[in-house]
Amino acid sequence: MEFRCRLGTAAGEIVEGVYVADSEARLRRELEEKGMYVLSLQRRAALSLSMGGRRQKIKRQEFLVFNQELATLLKAGMPLVQSLDILRQRVVNPTFKTVLDSVHDRVRSGSALSDAFGEHHSLFPAVYSASLLAGERSGNLDAVIRRYVTYEKIVGAVMRRTLSALIYPAILVTMMILLVGIIVVKVVPAFSDFYANFDRELPLSTRIVVGLSDFVVSNIVFIIAGVIGLGVAVVYWSRQPAQRHRLDKWLLEIPWAGETARKFFTSQLARTLATLLGGGIPLVNALEICVRSISNQHLALELDRVRVRVQEGQGFAAALRERNIFPDVAVKMVEVGESTGALQEMLNSLAEFYDEEIETEVGRFITLVEPVILVVMGIVIAIVVLALYMPLFELTSVVGA
Repeated sequence: MEFRCRLGTAAGEIVEGVYVADSEARLRRELEEKGMYVLSLQRRAALSLSMGGRRQKIKRQEFLVFNQELATLLKAGMPLVQSLDILRQRVVNPTFKTVLDSVHDRVRSGSALSDAFGEHHSLFPAVYSASLLAGERSGNLDAVIRRYVTYEKIVGAVMRRTLSALIYPAILVTMMILLVGIIVVKVVPAFSDFYANFDRELPLSTRIVVGLSDFVVSNIVFIIAGVIGLGVAVVYWSRQPAQRHRLDKWLLEIPWAGETARKFFTSQLARTLATLLGGGIPLVNALEICVRSISNQHLALELDRVRVRVQEGQGFAAALRERNIFPDVAVKMVEVGESTGALQEMLNSLAEFYDEEIETEVGRFITLVEPVILVVMGIVIAIVVLALYMPLFELTSVVGA
């Protein structure tokens, strides 16, 4: 439990700070044994990360700006506590401001910066706390923070380029679904009312389209509810640890997409590991942090087994080859890095290599999938339109005869 205390010293000074203890009585006793006079002692409420049932987050860009400014102030020679005090007053995000207030109080009371941020591990990546710890141990905190900022910028740039390339296909698919939906819900019923006055039997294709439209229109509420329910069920199912592991493993087995996903996670691992090793963190500890930072649970489990083998004395490259989960190119580059003593540089090269590979493959995929989506959209719409106009063509031929 955390307590905000206002204390008096033997010299007559007033000191305020945040202290951690099992109970209020024990904290009072410890402070009095140190010769402090407890003027006020109030238990702090735990930091709430949820407001109105919605999880609060800290924007990536806001967090990076904070770290850039913190590194600049530290490099200029400003004390850490004073730097945190200046930066926390400029933060607008209420969640981030609450966190920084807590971090500032903890650091001012004697805690390490890595421990202070580590208390809010659900808001910050494990790589960040580990980087801070490495910076504190090496006495070069500002340089380590700058290295972390560079790491986040590169990872963010790769993700933005990949997502940007996928936007246009997503727009095409959405447009196709909307157009078909409008035709089925609005256009087909109008033709259906018109064809109701026909004495002749409608063509099979027209009956199928009209029947599908009637079913959708009459059951649209249940269809929407079913789609929403299915989506919620899938999300709930995928969040179960065992199912999440199975889903992540299946993702890696999808033709082409699975290989691209494997390259992405390999790049993520290589860059994260290089950043941690550059900060002076031992390989085993760095691997343990990487296990928590990889979003694919199947790869995280396999990497944890690699970590155990490395901890037992086996080489990193040999342990990777034994699990056979990462691409052969990655294992060979790690092997070269181990043998030459330049593992960090080789991991950075590996990440850059796969970043270029991913960008090339995604670009090639977009080049192929865009015309395919357009052709499918055209075929679907053409089939529906022909099915609707087929009776009119037959009626015209009868009248002409």
